[in-house]
Amino acid sequence: MTKRSMPRRFAFSSLWSCARIVYNTCERVLFVKIAIDGPAGAGKSTLARALAARLGYIYIDTGAMYRALTWKALQAGLDLNDPMALSGLAVELNIAFDKQDGQQRLLCQGEDISAIIRSPQISAAVSQVAAHPQVRQIMVHKQQQLAQVGRVVMDGRDIGEQVLPDANYKFFVTADLQERAERRLQEMEACGFQVDKDSVLQDMRNRDLMDAARSVGALKILPDSIVIDTSAYNAEEVLAQILYLIGEC
Repeated sequence: MTKRSMPRRFAFSSLWSCARIVYNTCERVLFVKIAIDGPAGAGKSTLARALAARLGYIYIDTGAMYRALTWKALQAGLDLNDPMALSGLAVELNIAFDKQDGQQRLLCQGEDISAIIRSPQISAAVSQVAAHPQVRQIMVHKQQQLAQVGRVVMDGRDIGEQVLPDANYKFFVTADLQERAERRLQEMEACGFQVDKDSVLQDMRNRDLMDAARSVGALKILPDSIVIDTSAYNAEEVLAQILYLIGEC
């Protein structure tokens, strides 16, 4: 009985299909992107940082990038209502994330500004700077470039919609306004800033309104987002929820 050989065209086609499946599977594994959006004080940065550390991914804090731009604009005496001036500054902005003693630091023009960008002055002005569509376009491009490194966890306001629309996982992290204000108050006090809770609470109300109302990159829950309310949970409990949802627990 003669051995029948597989038609060459069929064999090549099947081999190519298998190769594409393997390549696409490997690409998904190598370039996993996790987007975490949410309002100020919801705990998304704490969560994103811990999640990236647990998974061995790169953490990109986009809120810190807008804070860095705001800090630089105030230093330069720019009008925060001037989108052209702010856009020019954004293009030239040289920022990088670096780890020192196990802590991620934000460097701007080589200077560590991790603490100063958490000041009440920056917190009050950052939404105004981030509201300009021209500025967001430049910053989104910078953030997308940073995300090309491979596996990343990125948090902000418009990550799932604008920055990483193809993210493998999209989460919207939120919490009660009073709880968010208390967390932000503790964060500021830990950085050495003296503020009262009422002013922090009012600042958060204002930021929520500005973030939700801007024409581009507005804060919103997307149809494919998984909503996580952190009001009654500590950071470890929220992290455990996320790890369970992505199958890494």
